Amino acid sequence: MSVAVVILNYNGRKFLADFLPIVLENTQDAAIYVADNGSSDDSLALLAANFPSVSVLSWAENLGYAGGYNFALGQIQADYFVLMNSDIAPRKNWLQPLVAYFEANPSVAAAQPFLLDYHKPEYFEYAGAAGGFWDSYGYPFCRGRLFDTIEKNEGQYATSMVNWATGACLMVRTEVFHLVGGLDAYLFAHMEEIDLCWRMQRAGYSIAAVAESEVLHVGGGTLNKENPFKTYLNFRNNLILLYKNVEPSLRFKTIFIRMILDGIAGIKFLTEGKLSSFLAILKAHYGFYHYLFFEPKASPVQKNWIKSYSGNILVDYFLRGKKKFNQIKF
Repeated sequence: MSVAVVILNYNGRKFLADFLPIVLENTQDAAIYVADNGSSDDSLALLAANFPSVSVLSWAENLGYAGGYNFALGQIQADYFVLMNSDIAPRKNWLQPLVAYFEANPSVAAAQPFLLDYHKPEYFEYAGAAGGFWDSYGYPFCRGRLFDTIEKNEGQYATSMVNWATGACLMVRTEVFHLVGGLDAYLFAHMEEIDLCWRMQRAGYSIAAVAESEVLHVGGGTLNKENPFKTYLNFRNNLILLYKNVEPSLRFKTIFIRMILDGIAGIKFLTEGKLSSFLAILKAHYGFYHYLFFEPKASPVQKNWIKSYSGNILVDYFLRGKKKFNQIKF
């Protein structure tokens, strides 16, 4: 059994300087790699001067989260990969519970530790919290985080199966990662881990969140939540993963309603004076149509149709006032 922890870096010198020592201190029995995704800062010089024990892979072009990890992991041999953001501070003994869980559960293809806020460690962190789900229209949400409502971690969530595990710190079974074709490089960044986890489940495997493992996450290290490019990627990629993974008999209706909801979100952005975000949604829909008509489509390993939460998380949260995961009834 071997583990490779792979940190994808793009102009993240400060995060590497601050967080890589913590990764090295708290990670035993794993090889540590930094995969540099075409950085133009002095990240590589920092690594050469200060972290000689870390293996470095580098290339000239920014391939995004998905393409970058696909390229890097294709060059690394290990039984398990951990895809880790550069702004992650793992707690002591974070890796052993994950490895033990995988070894005890051979049907699990991907898992995450519980993600806690670096600045407020008593709270979950937005990007993945205690494991994720999606609703009937593809809106992702997490145990411990519904939209911008973040819960305090009071032991209310245990290790369990989920529908998606966060790409901020994602452990995958290497064999299954390659079996399903890795990450979808066309997505570039955002929601690519949801697509991967969805496809792994379609291939007959399970996804988990492991409470005994905890890491702290800063969040927003590459793109902050107000960045129009982030808005574009989130809206475009969500439509693409619905097209790829929703049962064909439900696909048209699901995407049609989702586009109407996107239009409502666009109007909201306009009323808030966020013209760039409104235009990002329009561009996202154009990007989805480009994918639909011009991009080659890979066939899934199996055609199992996976469901998550059958309700509408927008209605639950904004109209019914359900602000915590435990108030949602599956």
